[in-house]
Amino acid sequence: MARLQDKVILITGGASGLGHAAAQKAAAEGAKLFLVDMNKEKLEEVRQELTNTDVETVVANVTNEKEVKAFVADAVERFGQIDGFFNNAGIEGKQNLTEDYSSEEFAKVVDVNMNGVFFGMKYVLAEMKKQGFGSIVNAASVGGIRGVGSQSGYAASKHGVIGLTRNSGVEYGEFGVRINAIAPGAIMTDMVKGSLKQMAGDDWETFGEDFVQANPSKRFGKPEEVGSLVCYLLSDESTFINASVITIDGGQSAKY
Repeated sequence: MARLQDKVILITGGASGLGHAAAQKAAAEGAKLFLVDMNKEKLEEVRQELTNTDVETVVANVTNEKEVKAFVADAVERFGQIDGFFNNAGIEGKQNLTEDYSSEEFAKVVDVNMNGVFFGMKYVLAEMKKQGFGSIVNAASVGGIRGVGSQSGYAASKHGVIGLTRNSGVEYGEFGVRINAIAPGAIMTDMVKGSLKQMAGDDWETFGEDFVQANPSKRFGKPEEVGSLVCYLLSDESTFINASVITIDGGQSAKY
């Protein structure tokens, strides 16, 4: 199935985790890719891996508004348009009770997860409005729809992403542009491994096995499962889904 055939898809955080998985799926479905990440080496590895499509890569920091403006302009110059945008780059940050959560850490996490998402939306939406079409998928989290504990910066920023998504979806629907968010639960990425290690140290794998027993699906999600959802939301098969938040968590949020 080539539901993204010749569509131009921009992905931030495209060198690893959910961004990499979405890039793999989008390439398999015929998309042309513009991948952004801070890790030059991993970006190059992904570019060499995805030989079945046209791939451009840019090293940039999503918290730097000038760099975001520049890579959006580069994507348009290179491909002529942006059909879809997976606004994905994010971090978890260090875990701590709110009273012990450092102000510096809070600012860092919010800067990446919320300011970075806002900057991406700001410049991509301007292009999509001119085009008269486009789809944006913002990476939120189940931590954006409920409390998770010990993650003040992460929870606040992901709640903010959902607010930005709903607000902008209302604003831009009349221009043929859709903005949605995904809310993944525990998906087995390097970020989740890092979170488990923060909680359990060297015993993180055993801790993780116990952790997912509370999930109705009794397992961690797979990055490729999220990639499939992202590609659906970026495709023309989802043209009446707008300003929505779609959980992908094995039923976790419904149970908790």
